[in-house]
Amino acid sequence: MKPAATREVGRTGVEVTQLGFGGGALKLPRPAYSDDDATAALEAAWAGGVRYYDTAPFYGRGISEQRLGRFLGGRCSGGEDPSFVLSTKVGRLIRPARAAQRPAARTGIGDLATWEVHHDYSRDGVLRSIEDSIQRLGISAIDLVLVHDLDTVHLAPQARMDAHTDDLLRSGWAALQDLKAEGVIRGVGFGINEIGLVSHWLDRFDPDLFLVAGPYTLMEQGGLAELDRCADRGAGVVIGQPLASGILATGPAEGATYYYREAAAGERDRARRLQEVCASFGVPLPAAAVQFPLGHPAVAAVIPGVKNAGEARSCLEAFCHEIPADLWAALKDAGLLAPDAPTPA
Repeated sequence: MKPAATREVGRTGVEVTQLGFGGGALKLPRPAYSDDDATAALEAAWAGGVRYYDTAPFYGRGISEQRLGRFLGGRCSGGEDPSFVLSTKVGRLIRPARAAQRPAARTGIGDLATWEVHHDYSRDGVLRSIEDSIQRLGISAIDLVLVHDLDTVHLAPQARMDAHTDDLLRSGWAALQDLKAEGVIRGVGFGINEIGLVSHWLDRFDPDLFLVAGPYTLMEQGGLAELDRCADRGAGVVIGQPLASGILATGPAEGATYYYREAAAGERDRARRLQEVCASFGVPLPAAAVQFPLGHPAVAAVIPGVKNAGEARSCLEAFCHEIPADLWAALKDAGLLAPDAPTPA
């Protein structure tokens, strides 16, 4: 596949490169992860043709947006073609911590202890979030806006999620639609992590797109029916974490991670079997992982997170690796892919 090739996100008219950049990896705090490391990762991705970048206020409590904005702003003012697509999220406001919780010394946004997260899906919260994001990014326009983590994992108990959903229904979603109608943003949708939520929000709000992190990867395709519904309804899909936060990049090594925790023995065994079938075709496991989701007609892009230039270049290499069609058939024959999962041509 070609990283710089583009696909339209649903009906938005927004064309994104089919390989994007997941800004969650840019959240790591200073000084352990330097601004230079972040810039090197972004520069390597840009050099490989990546022009779609996703971030969120929650990533590092503003750090990801700062770093990404500084980089993209440099492209706009550096005489290069500044064409790129940028998405961020709403639902969490980043505000100064209460006095009793602040560090004794004055610090910047890079000190996470200085800032706290406040959930707000109301009209005022949505508008404030976008205004704050524009300030942190230093860029005047955001293309796509996603409602972030409106689920029981992040907003337990259920009553808390219901209260925030009511805020979105009463005024927050209308605010996003108003911004879209005014041309301030070009598409609105949801970022989700759980099977079932795509259909839930599709029926209640008819969004333009979903960023799906988890339910549809080479490791598991539990979200396939929901992606099929997106295709039927014309909603676009972006796949976050196509490498399952680690195990599809590293393989089944001891200590491999699967969605921010150590992978269980059964998960490592599944990754081992995937790796063995891929190896029999001369295909690295990460190559199959980053390319597989793009076989689905609703999927416009995959956005792996990379922390440094080496990881970015490895991801680009995996994305460009030629994969024979027989590999996908072999994975299905081995029971490692859903029989009806669409695969790349």
